[in-house]
Amino acid sequence: MIAAPATGRKKPIPLTLLTGFLGAGKTTLLKRLLRDPAFAGTAVIVNEFGEIGLDHLLVESAADGIIALSSGCVCCSIRGELVEALERLLRAIDNHRIGDVRRVVIETTGLAEPGPILRVLVTHPYLRLRFAFDGVVTVVDALHGLKTLDAHEEAVKQAAVADRIVMTKTDIAGADSSALRARLAALNPLAEIIDARDGTIADALTGIGAADAAAYGFSAEAASHEHAPVGSLSLAREAGMTEGALAAFLERLGTEFGDRLLRVKGLIGISGEEKPAVIHGVQGVYSPVLRLGGWPDADHRSRLVVIGRDLDRGRIERLFDGFLNEAKPDTPDRVALTDNPLAIAGFSFGKR
Repeated sequence: MIAAPATGRKKPIPLTLLTGFLGAGKTTLLKRLLRDPAFAGTAVIVNEFGEIGLDHLLVESAADGIIALSSGCVCCSIRGELVEALERLLRAIDNHRIGDVRRVVIETTGLAEPGPILRVLVTHPYLRLRFAFDGVVTVVDALHGLKTLDAHEEAVKQAAVADRIVMTKTDIAGADSSALRARLAALNPLAEIIDARDGTIADALTGIGAADAAAYGFSAEAASHEHAPVGSLSLAREAGMTEGALAAFLERLGTEFGDRLLRVKGLIGISGEEKPAVIHGVQGVYSPVLRLGGWPDADHRSRLVVIGRDLDRGRIERLFDGFLNEAKPDTPDRVALTDNPLAIAGFSFGKR
């Protein structure tokens, strides 16, 4: 008997979300990328707000791999259409109706909030098998970026959840772009900020590593940065967690802060093991917890960054320490038992 050849699971296709406010230069950047030989085999899904779609007509270098969505904003009213579009693309790939696709880029409308889109990509069982989410790239207009961040909450959210921020029009803005860069760094200390004029433009959408702990660049010491209404908190601790405590911590964090959480990223030591866990969440949606083969550098502390609105920094720090079982040496026993995120609900000391 001749054994049937093993088909094996198809290698997931890297998928990048390209976002940025209206007029930031997303389509122009995408056109430049698709002309780069490094981006051969890239399929593009373009979302436009309005009844007449034009952007997909402007990305001429990959016409046979473009799907245009123009029935509404991809972040809300057409998430079902986005799933259908990705499934149609996969069928076309599997049936060899289009050429080899090595990468997929979703370009959102300028009014889109990335969170709901990521919820689809992270939670859909089939799409999770076929696509490897590579991260969020946010394009920011250096000429108008500060005013846009002041006036539009969508622009703030787009910058806050980015893995990489690409600043465009810096040649026009000149030295004024330094203030915007500082604002973006305070808003999202996790994101790498690059100038669209620098280096090979293909670097903007490759090697992002949304869940790669080696890309962590936040301070090892507890620190905070804030530009109202969005702020960030960075923590580092010597202790680790059990897997169960980590799951409970993420659930508790989501329960207490809900949609105020824009971004959560962490490298957490697992008690008794040498393989740390990587956590990555956007607007309450967490990717599956990944385990690295080892620590990416000499710093083996558990590290956490939280970006969100109206954050209670003290509460987040107490939660983190509580699940890490991090002792507070100067805390009185009575306070340690009652002011503890893991304290028994309703527990109190009785009066003598």
